[in-house]
Amino acid sequence: MSMMWTVKVVSLGVVGLSLSVELLGWLLRRLRTGRTLNEVLFFPSEMACVEHIFTPSSPHSCFCSLPHGIETSFSRFLRHILSATSSLDLCVFAFSNMDLSRAVLALQRRGVTIRVLADKDYAGITGSQIGVLRKAGICARCNVGSVYMHHKFALVDGRLLITGSLNWTLTAVQSNMENVIVTDEPDLVQPFIKEFHRLWMHNDPARFFHSSDQKAAHTTTRTLD
Repeated sequence: MSMMWTVKVVSLGVVGLSLSVELLGWLLRRLRTGRTLNEVLFFPSEMACVEHIFTPSSPHSCFCSLPHGIETSFSRFLRHILSATSSLDLCVFAFSNMDLSRAVLALQRRGVTIRVLADKDYAGITGSQIGVLRKAGICARCNVGSVYMHHKFALVDGRLLITGSLNWTLTAVQSNMENVIVTDEPDLVQPFIKEFHRLWMHNDPARFFHSSDQKAAHTTTRTLD
């Protein structure tokens, strides 16, 4: 009798332990999925090789003179951009950083949908990567009005906001005092999604040219009258 009782107690103990482990795992998963990302990055960033971020399967493929294997503000910034799996919406004032251009092109090759809004004056300067992105087939629009497109934000998969003072230039990354905030707080992400959509529609070239055609047609009609 005592042996059977001992077996039952041990069995109940094993079941209880198993349930406790499952419950702990469930709680950890809930905590992990419910965790909010809030990260602050400051620049200028320490100069270091970022080749391992683009080719993680070949960590020793680069033999440049820069330090290797160092986590910097810029490497964190790059990782967040490259975390996109479905979409990247980018709104920038100046875009000339070739590593960031390389990241955007890498995302395009993965099948990520990319939309870029840039300032028209800075899109045409020497070194701008907007033309490079367009040649690669990425849809890039510029502001059609006289007001600067002075935003500097990116939306990753419609869930992650990357914003701050940082222009996407080498000077900003390596030489300027800048800041970037990375967050997936819905209350912060959603207004930027709404603003990007508004700006994207407002700066649609088809809309602009359609309006110009209407004005030209109206002028011709008045002249004929």
